[in-house]
Amino acid sequence: MTVVAPANGVPRPAQASDVAGRIAAVDWPAIARELDAQGNAVIPRLLPAADCRALAERYSAGDVFRSRVVMARHGFGRGEYKYFAYPLPPLVAELRRGFYPHLVPIANRWNEAMGIETLYPDEHEAFLARCHEAAQVRPTPLLLEYSEGDYNCLHQDLYGEHVFPLQVAILLSEPGRDFTGGEFVMTEQRPRMQSRPMVLPLEQGDAVVFAVHHRPVQGTRGSYRVRLRHGVSRLRSGRRHTLGIIFHDAT
Repeated sequence: MTVVAPANGVPRPAQASDVAGRIAAVDWPAIARELDAQGNAVIPRLLPAADCRALAERYSAGDVFRSRVVMARHGFGRGEYKYFAYPLPPLVAELRRGFYPHLVPIANRWNEAMGIETLYPDEHEAFLARCHEAAQVRPTPLLLEYSEGDYNCLHQDLYGEHVFPLQVAILLSEPGRDFTGGEFVMTEQRPRMQSRPMVLPLEQGDAVVFAVHHRPVQGTRGSYRVRLRHGVSRLRSGRRHTLGIIFHDAT
């Protein structure tokens, strides 16, 4: 995966073409296999540190967000997050647009395996039009901020009738320097079985693609659905920022 740097060696924020190139360079067949097997897959070093810092610094900018959520007020955990407003910042919009066509074949194949009739269009704009026709018009990409002692309870990001079954989170902070603790965690609940925990160690700039709410698993009598949830463990120190890319809009 190629990261573009200027001749003087000083990192610079990515241009849209840089982001598109990084996404295109991902080994998508390998990502699909990992998603099929685990319900999640990590893309190492998708964003350079300069992009990560620039995005994290936007958390204090009030003009790019539509709302702020304090988790403790709603029983979601501790910490807070902000949803971006339209128009999305260019880098966020390009990430959302760039990921979607690579995830559509996986999403459609999963739905077919689970007996779900819904299929997703090739272009993200067409899927958003479907959301907006159902009054899901509020953008869902978000920035999350955690401080010492904060955590995010296990949950699913379901915002209306139309749900794209995969989403992406990108760690913007550097573990060990900016924060400790705060691991990305998932659980998988199979019928008549106890939940399976998964802890995904992430480095700064890593992206994790994961199932929003369920995925198919092949059994002896065909495919069946398993339920997944995700969250973040307690931060032991420092501050942690994450970018979340959700492909459906909210009511």
